Amino acid sequence: MTNKITYCGFAAIIGRPNVGKSTLLNDLLGFKLSITSAKPQTTRHRLLGIATEDPYQWIFVDTPGLHQSAQRALNRYLNRAALRTLHDVDVIVLVIDCTRWTTDDEWVLSHLKKIKIPVILAVNKIDKLQQRSDLLPLLKTFEEKYPFKTVVPISARLGEQVMLLKEQIKKYLPESPYLFEEDQVSDRSLPFIVAEMIREKLMRHLEKELPYSLTVTIEAFIEEPDLVRVSAVIWVEKESHKPIVIGKGGDQLRKIGKLARRDIEQYFQKQAYVQLWVKVKPGWTDDEKMLRQLGYDDER
Repeated sequence: MTNKITYCGFAAIIGRPNVGKSTLLNDLLGFKLSITSAKPQTTRHRLLGIATEDPYQWIFVDTPGLHQSAQRALNRYLNRAALRTLHDVDVIVLVIDCTRWTTDDEWVLSHLKKIKIPVILAVNKIDKLQQRSDLLPLLKTFEEKYPFKTVVPISARLGEQVMLLKEQIKKYLPESPYLFEEDQVSDRSLPFIVAEMIREKLMRHLEKELPYSLTVTIEAFIEEPDLVRVSAVIWVEKESHKPIVIGKGGDQLRKIGKLARRDIEQYFQKQAYVQLWVKVKPGWTDDEKMLRQLGYDDER
């Protein structure tokens, strides 16, 4: 009896902030794993999303948005987490927004020119073009910037041509045994995924800059046969931020908890009890030691 030939490899999804990388990952997987919001830099950690369709196993690596301006320790962490990924994968998917090419896009491309890993260009948000006839000259412009292996126009929001992109990525998966079990969908723990669900609600429902100076840690996570119990801390940088997160009479915090509970119940297919606390850790976004304490460890 001969051993079955299988193919397995890593595909990094990279690009500047807010180009739709996490939405694309969720489309490629066929379910929501990575959190999303309209605010840039929602993704803060490298996240593996695993898809297995015999005899192929795709290991997609969602990364934080790369950006030139990295003054705080948190921003420098985001760049390190994304850039280190580039050297450990079989293929890179560079995601751009078809409506504008920025200096950050150019900066990301400058890093790709230093490595020899094949790069596929995913030209996202084509649904925002007023005329589809505008697409061809745009693609020609992008193709002139770098010798991409292929260029795929997509709409991650609508799922348009995402499966075509997945087929293109498949060409670069090397012959290899599967690295994960066939039913495994991520390398992250369940408490991490729950913390991200809570942070997503904060990113979506808090105004202006506050979402960038808060994070979430899980104090207790207990999964029972019919119930998931979660106790989480929302960390902010200033005392003045606490009442904003809590809201008048606690209404904002209750709203965040209710929305997060719905997602948790949908994910686990059972009831959830969610308890949230808001605490202050001054200056955590610009302190390397505190970042590590809060789970920002780019060595994983």
